[in-house]
Amino acid sequence: MPELLYKELSYKINGILFKVYNNLGYGYQEKAYQKVIALELDKNKLKYKRELKTNLMYDNHEIGKYYLDFLVDNKIILEIKTGNFFHKKDYYQIKNYLKVHNLELGLLVLFSLNKVEIKRILNKIY
Repeated sequence: MPELLYKELSYKINGILFKVYNNLGYGYQEKAYQKVIALELDKNKLKYKRELKTNLMYDNHEIGKYYLDFLVDNKIILEIKTGNFFHKKDYYQIKNYLKVHNLELGLLVLFSLNKVEIKRILNKIY
């Protein structure tokens, strides 16, 4: 079985996400969770970029702009959602971010009523 990609960094991020959920609980907007996650990333001395601009290009023309929530240590995209379940568009959103930034791993995170749910999304780079 292959080694888990960015195992230690993923473990640290997961710990932060559970800590945030355990302290805040459910019911806040994504921006509130993002602010607290940023505070925890700082406390844990993890390097990150927040609201990183992503340009959607076609034939050398910019056709759209998107902002991913976090890029941690230039390795892992962290996309935060709130609600009761993931939507298909959430999965495709993070897959596209991974492709555009040529990265291998994204964590799709849902702060829901009863739990925090984390999905590891891989981008196979060949």
